[in-house]
Amino acid sequence: MKIVIIGSGYVGLVTAACFSEVGLDVWCADVDEARVERLRRGECPIFEPGLPELLSRNLQAGRLHFVTSAAECVEGAEAVFIAVGTPEGEDGRADVSHVLEAARSVGRVLNGYAVIIVKSTVPVGTTAMAGRAIAEELRARGVEVPFDMASNPEFLKEGHAVDDFMTPDRVIIGVESARARDMMSELYRPFMMTNDRMLFMDSTSAELTKYAANAMLATRISFMNDIANLCERVGARVDLVRKGIGMDRRIGPKFLYAGCGYGGSCFPKDVKALIATAGQHGYEMEVLRAVERVNERQKRLLFDKLAGCLGEDLKGATIAVWGLAFKPGTDDLREAPSLVLVRQLLEAGCRVRVFDPVAMENARKVLGNDVFFAADMYDAALGADALAVVTEWKEFRLPGWKRLRGAMRRPVIVDGRNIYDRERVRSEGFDYCRVG
Repeated sequence: MKIVIIGSGYVGLVTAACFSEVGLDVWCADVDEARVERLRRGECPIFEPGLPELLSRNLQAGRLHFVTSAAECVEGAEAVFIAVGTPEGEDGRADVSHVLEAARSVGRVLNGYAVIIVKSTVPVGTTAMAGRAIAEELRARGVEVPFDMASNPEFLKEGHAVDDFMTPDRVIIGVESARARDMMSELYRPFMMTNDRMLFMDSTSAELTKYAANAMLATRISFMNDIANLCERVGARVDLVRKGIGMDRRIGPKFLYAGCGYGGSCFPKDVKALIATAGQHGYEMEVLRAVERVNERQKRLLFDKLAGCLGEDLKGATIAVWGLAFKPGTDDLREAPSLVLVRQLLEAGCRVRVFDPVAMENARKVLGNDVFFAADMYDAALGADALAVVTEWKEFRLPGWKRLRGAMRRPVIVDGRNIYDRERVRSEGFDYCRVG
């Protein structure tokens, strides 16, 4: 079976690689010619464990192809996935113009039945809009070609995307016809050999499911950060509170870790988009408004803690920052709490030394020459008056305490992810501050 993926960004590339791995003939179209050339050479443009190996193996097997337009590959395809970006607009709404243009590009060349699947994260009604755009192009050509639309939102965690696709905990599919349902069932059957977790629904419900899922996870994070801030004021320990409530089966332990806020390409954008969608329909998402406020406040928490720990004006202080990516397992800095902290430190007149295991190249593009990019975690700490841990990379979890103590000018650690044992760190001679 031949399928087409329009868009070779994070979602499109993982989708293409994983479908080709199970034997499908996959064509991936992207207008970025330089990116396509890199992919043809087998160069993976994003950091995602397991993805480079999939690309290399399936390119060599001749199952994976990269082209620069839909016109080169749509003919003969039985399924076409639209996996282009939906950036946040000025009003918080998702910009679906790329989705609609991708749909039009399909309509301009479609010559036989296919299911057109919107995999991008899109507001309610976008799949139907894309269908109308395709139909308009077909009418302009004066041809009648049958097609069906489907919504198939992604649920890929950066750093675990390949595993999430190959062994999904659920596959949400919105369809309006039995023929489209049969096609989608066939496509995902290889990933359901041990447990069928496909859930079919209408396209509108599928689109909303994606936003609701991310909004719920963001809500749990902000709720726990609110609890953490209360813990500090009443003398409770948020790590124990988290364990206590997480043991309740109705609540569970996931996404209850207090910290310095969430970031990334999904949660901030999707929360705003869901609020905007509700507003368009005359409804106020009051809980999500609060989730957003709490998160923005939390991103500024580490700066306040550093100022409190050093007990002085931060001007002239040297601050080490461990971790720049919004979470471990990725090089993605979008909406990262680290960027908020670094900018606050620079505005306060600090010298900032940073290190991240994989995100340094992307960080240079964002931060330029404003900070010192260290060779390793200990180099970052050299001469520092304080260390801020912002991303919980595994290699940060058990540092050489004596080496770290010797590198720093003042032994102050502000732990934005609560990865250390308080008593152990203090026994090594550090002043230690954490969240909650």
